[in-house]
Amino acid sequence: MGDTDIHATAIVSPGADLAPGVQIGPYSIIADDVRIGKGTVVGPHVQIERWTVIGEDNRIFFGSSIGNPSKDLKYRGWRSWTRIGDRNTLREYVCVSRATFEEAATVVGDDNLIMNWTNIDHDCNIGNRTIMATFATLGGHVTVEDDARIGAQAAFHPFVRVGRMSMAGGCSKFVRDIPPYTVADGHPARVRALNVVGLRTSRVNPLSKLPPETIRLLKRAFLLLFRSKLPLHDAAERARRECGGNADVEYLVSFIERSERGVGR
Repeated sequence: MGDTDIHATAIVSPGADLAPGVQIGPYSIIADDVRIGKGTVVGPHVQIERWTVIGEDNRIFFGSSIGNPSKDLKYRGWRSWTRIGDRNTLREYVCVSRATFEEAATVVGDDNLIMNWTNIDHDCNIGNRTIMATFATLGGHVTVEDDARIGAQAAFHPFVRVGRMSMAGGCSKFVRDIPPYTVADGHPARVRALNVVGLRTSRVNPLSKLPPETIRLLKRAFLLLFRSKLPLHDAAERARRECGGNADVEYLVSFIERSERGVGR
């Protein structure tokens, strides 16, 4: 295990692989078949279950449970995975379940902030640089794309997709997809506005904000898609035509067209 720092009260399986610089806090339990990358700090009373892979420089706080078995009734104990990337912060009592199907994975990317008591259920796929506030609850198979923001106590039905740079309002119920670049809120939630503040402060490219022209085109596309009352096909074609093939507009339109759960137009 090299230069790891394991508290005397922690229980670490001989079958776990800990890189140099890993710290394991008091009373934490690390099971067989766990790999933890260098520089990751595991706080006290954390449980990390089998078939979990955690990258480098993560911070996992008190009471979190990572890699616990899928809660899906179809799960029968076979090997499935939890994979967490680098530089994530998982605050107190975060729960991440492993996938349901054999050799499948629940995935959390890089540079995410996941606040207290957030639940990421089986087979979810979380991108990069997301923020999930306290008590956010993701049912199975939820996808959260890069730079999304999820408010406190927001609850997501299984298979919902959260588009990149979107914002989910706190205390809301999500049974439909949230399109990229938008704000959704309510009970049940529906699309309310374009996420203008998020667009202007985006970390998709840390060196620059989205160009003003892109924001202008997204505003125009949003009005056509959500305020014009045109049939979806007509609104999508008009948005493509009037916005000149802009890549971000195309992504927004394509996301809506591909949605299986609908987007609350």
